[in-house]
Amino acid sequence: MDLNVLSQPLKNCCTSPMTGFYRDGFCKTGSQDHGTHTVCAIVTKEFLEFSASKGNNLMTPIPQWNFPGLKPGDKWCLCISRWLQAEKAGKAPYIVLEATHIKSLSYCSLELLSKYKFQKSNT
Repeated sequence: MDLNVLSQPLKNCCTSPMTGFYRDGFCKTGSQDHGTHTVCAIVTKEFLEFSASKGNNLMTPIPQWNFPGLKPGDKWCLCISRWLQAEKAGKAPYIVLEATHIKSLSYCSLELLSKYKFQKSNT
């Protein structure tokens, strides 16, 4: 069973659009996932523009990969390294801790992730 950063069973991040390295809605990771797509984020326009400026345009649809392109407010499993890069630049989106994989804690602290915890009052 996969766990989240709170050491509880990992919750689904999003199925519309279908996210996750394995495209199963979960921010699970494995040996083939070199990007470590473990952070369940609620993307913002600011983050999407930041990611595009770093060479990963998540806004443009890629039909052959069944990828609709993301818009602000969509949930998506991000690479922990990209999220940390965005955090250092002041562009990190809020995250859903219950759907963020425990492997994220190999890269940063729960304290840092918790600063970006999504709550209804954030919107």
